[in-house]
Amino acid sequence: MQVVYEDNHLIVVYKASGEIVQGDKTGDEPLSDTVKRYLKEKYQKPGNVFLGVVHRLDRPVSGLVVFAKTSKALTRLNKMFREGEVHKTYWALTKNNPSQPEATLTNWLVRNEKQNKSYVYDHEVPRSKKAILSYRVIGRSEHYSLLEVNLMTGRHHQIRSQLAAMGCPIKGDLKYGAQRSNPDGSISLLSRHVEFVHPVSKTLISLDSPLPDDALWHSFE
Repeated sequence: MQVVYEDNHLIVVYKASGEIVQGDKTGDEPLSDTVKRYLKEKYQKPGNVFLGVVHRLDRPVSGLVVFAKTSKALTRLNKMFREGEVHKTYWALTKNNPSQPEATLTNWLVRNEKQNKSYVYDHEVPRSKKAILSYRVIGRSEHYSLLEVNLMTGRHHQIRSQLAAMGCPIKGDLKYGAQRSNPDGSISLLSRHVEFVHPVSKTLISLDSPLPDDALWHSFE
């Protein structure tokens, strides 16, 4: 586990692909438990350690995850995430180049819980939710484009499904049209940057994630 930022109220860590943020039916140890153990050992805390989960990343996605270390920070962060006051920027390696170097995508998504997949429509349909994101191309290689993505809404598999629908599936994302998996089972989607006003001190927090080990990410540096 890699700690990117920590103070009395917050801890921000880098989540590797394959890790789960919270416990699920797999029984694998979630990142939240790893962070709790780290805090317990670092500060030699007796008993249970408080840690609040305020957002999640899909299992195959890597990047920054923010946790609250106090109930005050948790309450305020939950409100900030809900009201769009926490700004997250994602990087995505996509097969194919978008037809436009930058654009805003508006679609309607229908989530199929049994398949754990979202289906994309260009108009409103029953049970659909409006999904909006903007992207810009910030790098190109022979076979892939590097896109910087900002979400205006937070829908299930939004980035994965919307980019795939415009013909640019994320590298390694078999569920949404990639032809090959990544060797480590990841998809090439990174929660790259997070920025918000600290819920207690009111200072600006602006953090960048490390890049995954895959050499392709580092070829864009």
